[in-house]
Amino acid sequence: MIPEDSRFETDPDALVGELVDELPALPAGWEVGQPDPADRFDLARLTQLLRAHERDGRGWAGASVDDVLVEVSEAGLRTRENVVVRDDAGVIRAWGSVHDRAGGRMLLLHVVERGLADGVARACSDLLVEWAVGQARAVGAARGLEVQQIDTGTYSGDERQTAWLAASGFTKVRTWWQMSRPVTPDERDLVPSADDWEGRGVRFRLVRRAGDGMPDEGDLREVHDVLEEAFRDHFNSWEETFEEFLHRLREDPGHRWDHWWLAELVDDGDRPDGAGAEPVGALVGTVSESASGPDGSYVSYIGVREAARGRGVAKGLLRTIIADAAGRGRDRVGLEVDADSSTGADGLYTSMGWTTSYVTESWHRDVTVAD
Repeated sequence: MIPEDSRFETDPDALVGELVDELPALPAGWEVGQPDPADRFDLARLTQLLRAHERDGRGWAGASVDDVLVEVSEAGLRTRENVVVRDDAGVIRAWGSVHDRAGGRMLLLHVVERGLADGVARACSDLLVEWAVGQARAVGAARGLEVQQIDTGTYSGDERQTAWLAASGFTKVRTWWQMSRPVTPDERDLVPSADDWEGRGVRFRLVRRAGDGMPDEGDLREVHDVLEEAFRDHFNSWEETFEEFLHRLREDPGHRWDHWWLAELVDDGDRPDGAGAEPVGALVGTVSESASGPDGSYVSYIGVREAARGRGVAKGLLRTIIADAAGRGRDRVGLEVDADSSTGADGLYTSMGWTTSYVTESWHRDVTVAD
């Protein structure tokens, strides 16, 4: 369930206030605090920092103020908390954000201004990490856990970030290929209809809409159940409640209800809509907006129940989102794949035209909740 109140410690001074004065490399007058989502200068500065972090790590920036608002807005603070390091003029030089992602798993966004002197930058990083450790203990205690995982990441080849993480007790645990596939207008005909089509005894359809125009809750629960089962044995899979799952995905700036598909095994012959259908696959897509050209689509999740693997379900879902993207005038479909997985998913993606655009890494640290 989504908590009524945040599980995090909201006062950064309670976690790292004393540390500010104990770090000799941190200039006099620098302090920790929280960003103000109502302050357009804070939002602009955080967006600038995040875009510079992306540009230095992978060669180009994609973040917008909407991505920042996911982390710092009032709506997001039920499951997130933020800290910033400001210089003596009040300018934000570093930013940390933690996300109570699921029981036992806490995500950490860790951004330090590029161009700071090495010692100052490292001191800012140390502050962010110590604050995150304190938050891990707070959220872990609220969930009744003995150990809380901190899950953060870096772009492959970002030597500064990886050195800081390694020195702060994090371990590199996984590599991820960030892949993209071009889309051409004629690919709208890859499937009969991206809204609803059948092939080889499998029906691929958008989640239904209820009378009020919102998606059918039963369909949304089917998507959640399929993905939970499909990812149960995958790396770092943590059980996520339906409420947590829905709340998190709706926060994504690219979220669209008409980008959610179900795949169902169907009976032969005529049948009422949905009767006799067994959900075996699901795909949750989003839109990747672009300010300099056509938008793209992105595969946030794709999963197939084990009993239905080998029947072309994943390929059918991928063909569906490609056709949908082409019909919307988009020029690409992106996705992420576990480079260390033994499932062979990367082979399917490669065979369908995906290539690796850049590489990221997952770094973990387990925090004992009680001292």
